[in-house]
Amino acid sequence: MTDIQAILWQPVCSRQTLQASQFVEFSLATVAQGEDTLPQTGFIFLDGSTPRAYLNRCPHRGVELNWMPGRFMDTDNLFLQCSTHGALFKPGDGECIAGPCQGDTLTALDIRETEEFLEVRLPE
Repeated sequence: MTDIQAILWQPVCSRQTLQASQFVEFSLATVAQGEDTLPQTGFIFLDGSTPRAYLNRCPHRGVELNWMPGRFMDTDNLFLQCSTHGALFKPGDGECIAGPCQGDTLTALDIRETEEFLEVRLPE
């Protein structure tokens, strides 16, 4: 692996850290960050037994989804929900199924598992 390939993946947490119904939030490092670039955050969770990660940004307004740290799900614990306007997203693919951004999707982050960590690929 080249140095640039290593930079493109960021360790987030160990697989053992992820528990059912628990979300791990993280800040994304940037390869090159301009003065006008806002820091990006993401979250990772288990969808059944499959880890999923998304940018913590609603496609409608660009606001963070969670209404409290680690709180991303609706009251029925079925869908990811935007705290600003209530849009609902399917956990498995991030598709918005209700709300002003219906048909849009959350930005998924690629995940890989190493011996020690779950890592996400940095968005370009």
